[in-house]
Amino acid sequence: MFSNHKHAKAYISLGSNLGDRGGNLLLAVRGMMEAALCVTRLSSIYETEPIGEVEQTPFLNMVAEVGKPLPPAEQMMARLLRIEWLLGRTRDVKDGPRTIDLDLLFYADVINHTEFLTLPHPRMHKRRFVLEPLVEIAPHAVHPTLKVTAKELLESLNDQSAVKRWCP
Repeated sequence: MFSNHKHAKAYISLGSNLGDRGGNLLLAVRGMMEAALCVTRLSSIYETEPIGEVEQTPFLNMVAEVGKPLPPAEQMMARLLRIEWLLGRTRDVKDGPRTIDLDLLFYADVINHTEFLTLPHPRMHKRRFVLEPLVEIAPHAVHPTLKVTAKELLESLNDQSAVKRWCP
């Protein structure tokens, strides 16, 4: 199951819409580096309209690329959950406001369906706020189950929610 491909990479979506949104994203990136994740690329930051039923303020979103050495996928997810906890993430309302949200999108070409971790992320291919920043840094990353590139996913997307580069 663990991909030993020489160029294996993982992609993580970051989002925040509570407090200092930009600061929360930067603290999460720092948290990933402190958790021994080798952050190799970062997208621009995008301001995005919330999707779903919960009334809330706009998000800031970005995507980080993590390269070798990659810890096992479950261990990486555990580190991301710890970073969320350290930055004050609570899960009171499903899809509600949050200080930080870290989602493991792809982990090399691993396909995983456990109670703890589903790879690739089950909704990423339907979300403009994930695909826009992903395409910025990895347009040719191939979705492990759909077998199309991130760029192709974005081009065929139905989600018309507003996603624009953030200019603070």
